[in-house]
Amino acid sequence: MRVRFAPSPTGALHIGGVRTALYNYLLAKKNGGKFLLRVEDTDRTRYVPGAEQYFYDALKWLGISPDEGPEQGGDYGPYRQSERKDMYAQYAYQLVESGHAYYAFDTPAELDEMRARMKAEGIHMARYDQTTRMSMKNSLTMSDEEVKAWLAEEKPFTIRIKIPENEEILINDLIRGEVRFKSEELDDKVMLKGDGMPTYHMANIVDDHFMKITHVIRGEEWLSSTAHHVYLYRFLNWEEEMPAFAHLPLILKPVGSGKLSKRDGKKFGFPVFPLSWNGETEEDSFTGFREEGYIPEALINFLAFLGWNPGTEQEIFSLDELVEAFSLERVNKAGARFDIDKIKWFNQQYLQEQSAETILNTIKPLTEAKGWTASDEFLIGFIDLMRERVQFATDMITDGYYFFEPVKEYDEKMIRKKWNEKSKKALTEYANVLLEAEDFNAEALDQKTKVYLEAKELKFGDLFPILRIALTGSTKGPSVFEMMSLLGKNLVLERIESSVGKFNANT
Repeated sequence: MRVRFAPSPTGALHIGGVRTALYNYLLAKKNGGKFLLRVEDTDRTRYVPGAEQYFYDALKWLGISPDEGPEQGGDYGPYRQSERKDMYAQYAYQLVESGHAYYAFDTPAELDEMRARMKAEGIHMARYDQTTRMSMKNSLTMSDEEVKAWLAEEKPFTIRIKIPENEEILINDLIRGEVRFKSEELDDKVMLKGDGMPTYHMANIVDDHFMKITHVIRGEEWLSSTAHHVYLYRFLNWEEEMPAFAHLPLILKPVGSGKLSKRDGKKFGFPVFPLSWNGETEEDSFTGFREEGYIPEALINFLAFLGWNPGTEQEIFSLDELVEAFSLERVNKAGARFDIDKIKWFNQQYLQEQSAETILNTIKPLTEAKGWTASDEFLIGFIDLMRERVQFATDMITDGYYFFEPVKEYDEKMIRKKWNEKSKKALTEYANVLLEAEDFNAEALDQKTKVYLEAKELKFGDLFPILRIALTGSTKGPSVFEMMSLLGKNLVLERIESSVGKFNANT
């Protein structure tokens, strides 16, 4: 089995493209095959510098690196279409020679005139096809002498495929089953452009043939072009080597209607690209999943479920487990809604499973950037306390800032509710208990606190809410005793002392 992911370097890699790459990768690895990356850069007018490197970086970050490609090399290169230009032209001319394509000499103005004429006749889907080709300027309507003269003078031309009349094309899609097209629904698409470069359709077929691609897995938007591709395989006498086709369902907007676009990320406030992309304008610049703090394995797990399910209740899959479980038979036809809350959930699950040492690599640079000084031992203790309370490692810094600097603000509403003479006395006396404590680990603090509460006939609610506010500013946070142990006796007593005056002022 040989599959390929074939993006065009016209900008950042949309998350829908990432899912296409992932499904190709999973299928190849499941069947002991090869996963290729091919850069389809034949449209030089839309080429964006940096886009190709972006593909490499994104796939590497996600852990789905190709077996063959521009970086890896391979026996079927080159893997950039711009480096295979002469090959495409050869087969485009072969189509003309065999009568399955023709030269078209129409100027852009003449094409616009044809569209305007068709629109005036009430035909809004004006096309260059079997109903219009004989009224246009091409090698079907011109004499051989006129065609030869035109070509000899090196005037501009394109090569268009000649779609037969009154035929039905049957495609056995591995996801959608039988799909049928009528030839009169198809236009005579351009195969070779005026600059000598092939269109997607021509280059795609030639490359898939010579790279021995066995399965083409791509987005639903390419289904309508597949009939043209079937014709090309037939016209080039490659029908027996034609790959199997599988067209993936759309990734839908969070509201469930319409295809997820790159603009939806800014509209709904979440990433739609694996890595950040700096475009020429702010409108064309986007933040990536990596920069938002997502774990790549969590993103992979989430994307796998956007259109596929394993048929079990299991949701958390490693990449190896996805390879083992994946099959095209369990890919849905219907579109899959992009649920940002679900991917956050996945990220939280993976964060909880990561080692503290791994998370340290993310957290330490963030603390250093803020000027916070802390040992690795302290940071690991901090991570262990905070990891189950956040969805992203970066949230630990935001939510747990009080481990590194004084409390910025206190929950005034809760202070007014909980701060009274009884809680004031309890907190002050408790500080004296802590002052005398020799052991300041969580277990010893737990035991000593219980003894104190029993001796004073106090309930947990008489002390703990106001104690937590004194330490963190709110009633939320990790285990009080473990937090106190990590902060240390001196800092805990300092915060209790400074909070009393502030609590008195607020009440």
